Amino acid sequence: MPELPEVEALAAFLRERAVGHTIDRIEVSSLSALKTFDPPITAAAGQVLTGASRHGKFLDIHVGADLHLVVHLARAGWLHYRDAFNAKTPLKPGSGPIAVRVRLDDESGFDLTEAGTKKSLAAYFVTDPRLVPGIARLGPDALAVSADEFAEAMRSRRGQIKGVLTDQTILAGVGNAYSDEILHAAKLSPFALTNKITDDVMARLHAAMRAVLTGAVERSVGQKAATLKSEKRSGLAVHARTGLPCPVCGDTVREVSFADTSLQYCPTCQTGGKPLADRRLSKLVR
Repeated sequence: MPELPEVEALAAFLRERAVGHTIDRIEVSSLSALKTFDPPITAAAGQVLTGASRHGKFLDIHVGADLHLVVHLARAGWLHYRDAFNAKTPLKPGSGPIAVRVRLDDESGFDLTEAGTKKSLAAYFVTDPRLVPGIARLGPDALAVSADEFAEAMRSRRGQIKGVLTDQTILAGVGNAYSDEILHAAKLSPFALTNKITDDVMARLHAAMRAVLTGAVERSVGQKAATLKSEKRSGLAVHARTGLPCPVCGDTVREVSFADTSLQYCPTCQTGGKPLADRRLSKLVR
């Protein structure tokens, strides 16, 4: 799933490549992806693409003076930029992975796509990003929150730190991959309880979050959309590296699987050397 660094980089890429161009039209192939109807998506035609920004993990494409195409890429969504589309033929409904196509005046543009059969990508065409329900519920941005605000947010809900850190209503921008990286950098178990984390450890967690996300943004911004995924993978220490050596201590990176997701961690760095068994079968290490 694209998280804060990748969405920030996609916004930067669009600011560099697409801002200033006039939108020829926006085509919707996956009707379930477009969640709004007023204003109509046809209102984008003839408008200048004026900016691109981010709200947590939401990509905000500014259209004209007061319109926004806001996109949540979900787990398997992505943005593919085309320097030139092969034909002006309109997209047909259900055109494979393509959910939305934005055509620009120089015949370039971009597709918003989603792989797999489970379709969760969501697009909203609105006059104000705050009209998007997911944005209205966002907590403070992970790169803007102070150490004190971060500690208050984390302790606002009692629970395992992995789940609280990825709850977008508490903190915006961190997902499954970067939460694994942040917890590894902070040397903290993913199952540590928020109400038992000391002030010193909470400050260390905030510093780790800042370092991990800032580093990821610095590596990502300036990359083309097509290379962002590989850049993300190259910078990961534990996430999606089950069975490989931890780059810090050399221990084997382990995994805990759940129904539809998993987490990765290093026992030596994070859990006092004790591997965590499957969450459903074991006692938590805190």
